[in-house]
Amino acid sequence: MNRAAQIADIIEKRQPLVQRIEAVEENLTSISSAFRYVEDYRNQLLTTVDDSKVTGRLREIDFAKIQSSIATELEALSKLKIRFSRNTLNIGVIGRARQGKSRLLQSLTGLTAAEIPDGSGQHCTGVRSTIHHNPAFETFGEVTFYTERSFLDEVIAPYYEQLKLGAKPITLGEFASQVLPSLPNNLAGAEVGAKYEYLRKYYKNFDKYRHLFREISPRRITKDDIREYVAQDNLQGERIYFNYLAVKEVKIVCQFPNHDVGQIALVDLPGLGDTGIGDEERMVRTIGQDIDAVLFVRMPKASGDFWGDFDVKLYDTARAALVNLPIEQWSFMVLNRTDKNSNYGENSLLCQQLTQDITEKHIKVIETVTANCADIDEANTKVLDQVVNYLAANITTLDKQYASSCQERLNQLHYAVSAELDKARTALGQPMQSAETGKFEVLFKQLWKKLTSGLVDLLRELSEQMDRQDRDFKESVETAIKACYEDTKLPSSLEEIEVRRNETGAYDIAYNEYLNEIRAHLSQHFLGLDDGLKNSLNRVKSQVANVLIKQGHLGGLTEARESDFIQAIAKLLPEELIEGQPCRLKFGFQILSEFELSYRGMVQHRIRKCLNSLTPDKTTVKLPPSPNTQQVMSSLKMLHEEAVYKCETALEELLSEPSQAGFAIVEEFLDRILRAEEVETEWRIFLREERTSIWPDEFELLGERTRLRREWLEAVERSAIGNQLNSMQFFN
Repeated sequence: MNRAAQIADIIEKRQPLVQRIEAVEENLTSISSAFRYVEDYRNQLLTTVDDSKVTGRLREIDFAKIQSSIATELEALSKLKIRFSRNTLNIGVIGRARQGKSRLLQSLTGLTAAEIPDGSGQHCTGVRSTIHHNPAFETFGEVTFYTERSFLDEVIAPYYEQLKLGAKPITLGEFASQVLPSLPNNLAGAEVGAKYEYLRKYYKNFDKYRHLFREISPRRITKDDIREYVAQDNLQGERIYFNYLAVKEVKIVCQFPNHDVGQIALVDLPGLGDTGIGDEERMVRTIGQDIDAVLFVRMPKASGDFWGDFDVKLYDTARAALVNLPIEQWSFMVLNRTDKNSNYGENSLLCQQLTQDITEKHIKVIETVTANCADIDEANTKVLDQVVNYLAANITTLDKQYASSCQERLNQLHYAVSAELDKARTALGQPMQSAETGKFEVLFKQLWKKLTSGLVDLLRELSEQMDRQDRDFKESVETAIKACYEDTKLPSSLEEIEVRRNETGAYDIAYNEYLNEIRAHLSQHFLGLDDGLKNSLNRVKSQVANVLIKQGHLGGLTEARESDFIQAIAKLLPEELIEGQPCRLKFGFQILSEFELSYRGMVQHRIRKCLNSLTPDKTTVKLPPSPNTQQVMSSLKMLHEEAVYKCETALEELLSEPSQAGFAIVEEFLDRILRAEEVETEWRIFLREERTSIWPDEFELLGERTRLRREWLEAVERSAIGNQLNSMQFFN
């Protein structure tokens, strides 16, 4: 297999790991969410539980440490996923300005100073360029611009924070229109001043590049336009470009001179040391996510040179970007050799000296390579070929080492989560003791006797009232009938009828319109019967609730009272109390809670029948052949009074039905919660779980299977679901 095919095979084999990593990321996010819920519950318990031993155990659960570890691993997995998602192997080129980095990239890519500005002009500060080898295309570029938000947050805000310039601008308009804050008096020195001047460059030239924040990214550009977006001077050295200040990244696609490199990309990281704030952070982020190998480029000065503090700092910065993989396994040092005919003079001896001295500075790389970066053949054979060959032979091993390191930490996280979950499971102490069981049985029998007796007495009382008129419904009926007589919608005068006749053109038409209007107006008075029916049934539900609270001592289960108490208990009851069987108690409480009496279901059809005489097609009272105004008025009044009378008579026959319905639903309720098979067993199970709410003086707050304990343990076990070792593994 040739080298290009070998690299393509390596990239293809990386892809399946991406989906596995995503599954682990999703699982970790789920665990984090479940832990937040448990932590919130823990904090709630700390305000409820009055037991120093229990609160002490609850505080020992280190949620913060777990959440921090999860966040760390999610960040590491994100970097790993980006690495394995790429369709190229990426080689990062790092170095201070004026070391030959740009000349090396020109030699390796076949590009010129027009696309990659070199040391003869201004370097492209702050712009990362990724150069892809692809022989199928003519050279072109893709420019990605900052958005307004990312520019303010990633570029401008760090200057305000580091230079202590006060509140950072919220909008581009604010940055452009307000006076740039002065440096505070307690900040001084050449470096601080240089950083401030760098910010001034963004500020002073803002109008020259602000339009680019509105551009769609990425924008494809021609080879001839690339320099306009990566440099600040043209080939003649004139500083006329400012677009680069709005550019986040440039991708260049071209054909490398060395056609056998395969799916390789070179990442040109900005030259460091020019005091741009944020450059180092961006370099670290790029190395951690997008780089498979690093080339440090260093050009020894012919007049004399040594490994300085800056070299060590640059190396340490790069090493910190990917802690899971030792940098000495994926980095090379390139010493840029110059000859006597160059502008820099002969530095071969210095290259040899620095090669010998590099280990003394603890700068560990795969190899220190000396090559003339300006020589295309030497740069490709001594540098690129060697790096690509190394990657082809070793990247799979490096990937395994990187992935194994991440996987090992995930395994450790699994055990750490398990340890905290074990603490959580035992935090509420020991379960209910046998002595408490006996106490519960005695109290339950007393409660059961009072509860059943109280409910049966209530049912007997409702039975005796079955045939009585319901006071709430009767009151709403009387109100509706009174409104019908007082608010009739009848014509107020004969003159009004005459006007209507003139408008419609005939008495018959005016008469029919009045019938419809009177009927519609009359029927709406009865809509208020809903309130009477609702009040009637709520009164019965409240009577049941009072028995449950007073005789059954169930008031401690919820703060709800009156009819709302029934609904609250229905929600509180679980779907199952006896395993495998739907909860009979819950069903009984739901029946009573959800039962309603309504005007539309019980009364409306009767009222509509009484209003037929006010319907033009159904009325028996027709106008004579040549009617007058008085006949219209008399007929309307008669029909209205007849309709109201019929409604009143029909409603009087219904006044006892709410009482009958109330008795029937309570009897059904008692059948469900007192007389159904095994329902007493369900009461015993339910009250045992809730005993501390019912008998707070007799039982400790956190006895076995109390609601607090049950809900706490359920929350803990939800967290444990995701913490399975196989769910944490993406790499074997």
